Amino acid sequence: MDSESSALIMYAVFFSISIVVSLLILAANWKIYTKAGEAGWKSLIPIYNTYVLYKIVYGSGWKFLLLFVPILGEIVAIVFCFRLAQAFGKGFLFGLGILLFPYIALLDLGFGRVSYQGPTFSFI
Repeated sequence: MDSESSALIMYAVFFSISIVVSLLILAANWKIYTKAGEAGWKSLIPIYNTYVLYKIVYGSGWKFLLLFVPILGEIVAIVFCFRLAQAFGKGFLFGLGILLFPYIALLDLGFGRVSYQGPTFSFI
């Protein structure tokens, strides 16, 4: 095999894997939204999906606007990981897992045996 054909095969394999992973994450997000009582299709619309996810976690989706504030946005995003874990009855370590390994944690939230506990109320 020449280098062009082997590169093409590698590209096809990586492309196929990325499609499968993307579809799994999409399905996990859909399940997370439905577990929280929202329509799954809301997870497909950019920006609106973030609003709805913040509504799921905090009870009010408008807190997602804080993400656009420099420095505060990073803090809000970090705190959000832990609040998402709390909203589904998980603890600090799972929140750390969402922060460090979001795809694996989202698969667990979507397809695992967790149930939605309700929004967590806090300042951030």
